Amino acid sequence: MKTLTIRQPDDWHLHLRDGAVLQAVAPWSAAHFSRAIIMPNLVPPVVTSADAAAYRERILGALPEGSGFTPLMTLYLTEASQADDIESGFRNGLVTAVKLYPAGATTNSQSGVRDVEAVYPVLERMAKIGMPLCVHGEVTDPEIDIFDREAVFIERVLAPLRRRIPELRIVMEHVTTKDGVDFVRGAGENIGATITTHHLIINRNAILAGGIRPHYYCLPVAKREKHRLALREAAISGEGRFFLGTDSAPHVDPLKESACGCAGVFNAPNTMACLAHVFEEENALDRLEAFTSLNGPAFYRLPPNEKRIRLVRSDEPVEYQRKIRAGQDEITVFDPMFPIHWKDEDDAS
Repeated sequence: MKTLTIRQPDDWHLHLRDGAVLQAVAPWSAAHFSRAIIMPNLVPPVVTSADAAAYRERILGALPEGSGFTPLMTLYLTEASQADDIESGFRNGLVTAVKLYPAGATTNSQSGVRDVEAVYPVLERMAKIGMPLCVHGEVTDPEIDIFDREAVFIERVLAPLRRRIPELRIVMEHVTTKDGVDFVRGAGENIGATITTHHLIINRNAILAGGIRPHYYCLPVAKREKHRLALREAAISGEGRFFLGTDSAPHVDPLKESACGCAGVFNAPNTMACLAHVFEEENALDRLEAFTSLNGPAFYRLPPNEKRIRLVRSDEPVEYQRKIRAGQDEITVFDPMFPIHWKDEDDAS
């Protein structure tokens, strides 16, 4: 048996949804993470500080009694967003960041930004007050191959934005390519990147080889093996600009297993066990804490958690719950396609 004690991790990119799904999934994140950046792409989206306050109350109401989990709220950026409202929410501690979705890029992003220059006044205000911008980094031009959308976004949108407002603090969410890793490394101190658990484990073969497997379909879509290896190298590097954002994005099975299945992987229940496996494979368990528990708080200018968790490795594989119930439906938990030997000792699954 092997054990590893680290500061309690945070999740810097999390979808909790709403309604029955929120009630079902929130306890799983709260069981492992102290804080999480909550994505605002509901229907309707979380656009104003008042929307964020109401959603935060619904999240807190879905948590187990006595939970210490803190949802860090974000606002959904639109071309009608009001800088004064955003600044007010940030200054009073209600809102932590703003999320930029290119319109149509992913689930519930139809209300997103079509012309980035139209939101420059809001972004300039955010830069002035030190408020982070979280970016879904893909173009939606139908002429661009889906596997190239991240690289083209960097060229067309992110690089010009960095030149125009270099002081703006940006998180490139769920980076999926070597292009993204290289850009973040060369873009200066004000940019960081989250990396998901599943993008460290799967490449595009998981979705397409041997039949279409919808529970591995996510956006940004998993890429070639060379990109997965670049993400692994970044995650285990210990570099402060890379940190965990699970992008745990639950959908009930009927919406995943359909002719037009939704994008998203639900990995909250077994993320820490999967990450311990990955870092052990790379002989980098001593850097797991930096990736999951230290780098994110440092970028967001928050203190690291004082509480510790203990990960335990057993000789025999650990059985994890394959599905969870959400109302009348089920949600499938991410299957890493290898035996998991690690377990958070506080995990009762």
